[in-house]
Amino acid sequence: MPLVTPSNIYKSIGVMSGTSLDGIDICYCVFEKINQEWQFEIVAAETVKYSDEWYVRLSNSPSLSAEEITWLDFEYGHYLGQQINSFINKYRVDADFVASHGHTIFHNPDNGYSLQIGKGAAIAAQTGLPCIADFRSGDVSRGGQGAPLVPVGDKHLFKDYDICLNLGGIANLSYDSPDGKRLAYDTCVCNMFLNHLASMAGFEFDKNGELGRKGKVIDDFLNILESISYYKKSSPKSLGKEWFEKNIIPLINNYHEESVENLLRTAYEHISKRIAEDSKRLKKKNIFITGGGAKNLFLTELIKQKSNLDVIVPNEKIIDFKEALIFGFLGVLFLEKEKGALASVTGANEDSIAGCLYF
Repeated sequence: MPLVTPSNIYKSIGVMSGTSLDGIDICYCVFEKINQEWQFEIVAAETVKYSDEWYVRLSNSPSLSAEEITWLDFEYGHYLGQQINSFINKYRVDADFVASHGHTIFHNPDNGYSLQIGKGAAIAAQTGLPCIADFRSGDVSRGGQGAPLVPVGDKHLFKDYDICLNLGGIANLSYDSPDGKRLAYDTCVCNMFLNHLASMAGFEFDKNGELGRKGKVIDDFLNILESISYYKKSSPKSLGKEWFEKNIIPLINNYHEESVENLLRTAYEHISKRIAEDSKRLKKKNIFITGGGAKNLFLTELIKQKSNLDVIVPNEKIIDFKEALIFGFLGVLFLEKEKGALASVTGANEDSIAGCLYF
């Protein structure tokens, strides 16, 4: 297995599995440093949809025993390696390394831990490529949230935009403070909330917001959502699936007699309001939207309407693969011995190099 030495050009495979469990994003990118600035090109990218078996296994993983989770960590790492090998063969790419986020099982930084499975050693063994993984542990160990990590990529790769908003399972935004520090935090749950409601009507997701558009806002439900204490906390702060299950699902259950359309319309109102209010406080001019929610026309319409910002939605490849792209870039920063986890974003006691390298 070749060692990866610092260079002005890196060829990386970034791998991401999000909380919405819609699949594994695999992204082959070339990064080049020109005049001290990083440029990138997404050469090939693909989402590998989970089989029903893997969807169920990962969904149920938080309830497994410690030994079962350890076993799954290795097994899932080998599975990721197999998918990466198929991707390499399909697109005939020649990568220097793999950078894998893994799949989050637990995220509880306030109690000092976060766990992403998909053993980097197993990926390296399966692919024959160096693998950089476990990106969050170092920051959590320094008192940080371990999230979000994408803002360092926003700062280097998408610096032309005032606010970068990711509409994934969780919505998070990043931006530069007046003194040039990158700041970011999780705003609210997003697709995790919308997909859960859509599933109650037998749909995997609410395409273009069509179901929600038909509904009416449930005022008292909206008021309860808006009063959740998380929104009053100052950043850095982050959300996870456990938070959603503890704080949002019981509220949904209280309105089981309401139509799914009305529940969704209320969720859209809440999500867009949270994002718009947070964005307006920053006094910026434009907002760059990526993640699966960027394809939801109703949601982006509401954000534009409420924020009065210039909303930029990029091409589909960046929408779908920005997180995988940036984890590939975090791998580059690791090899360059540059700090990828920013204390200004996570609340850690210092910046740190994100990741661990497996050969």
